[in-house]
Amino acid sequence: MLSPKRTKYRKFHRGRMRGIATRGNTLAFGDYGLQALEPSWITSRQIEATRRTITRYTKRGAKLWIKIFPDKSVTARAAESRMGSGKGTVDYWVATVKPGTIIFELSGVPIEVAKAAMKLASYKLPVKTKFITKEGIE
Repeated sequence: MLSPKRTKYRKFHRGRMRGIATRGNTLAFGDYGLQALEPSWITSRQIEATRRTITRYTKRGAKLWIKIFPDKSVTARAAESRMGSGKGTVDYWVATVKPGTIIFELSGVPIEVAKAAMKLASYKLPVKTKFITKEGIE
């Protein structure tokens, strides 16, 4: 699973997910992409499950780019622990995704294969997504 090697701070505030993506909202590397349509946290486990689905469906014949990285720590308290005594320990890592963010990019396969792979991949993610292509590819 993806997680940062080191961070400036161990624990993050939860924050708010407002607005649309101004960065990472265009295809940069591949011919096809999977674009988020709503804001969410995507965990490193969900990213890994989606990556496996795409690579298995394309039979490792495609080049895949993961455009998001889980760099935000999410903490959780131990079960049945009393209130107080500070914030819990880091439980897992998430990537904050806004509407318009490209999550995955794909190239090296026909459009039908890419579309089917991205459709299967979208079932693994907690957001509504849209399949997009580069200009001039049909």
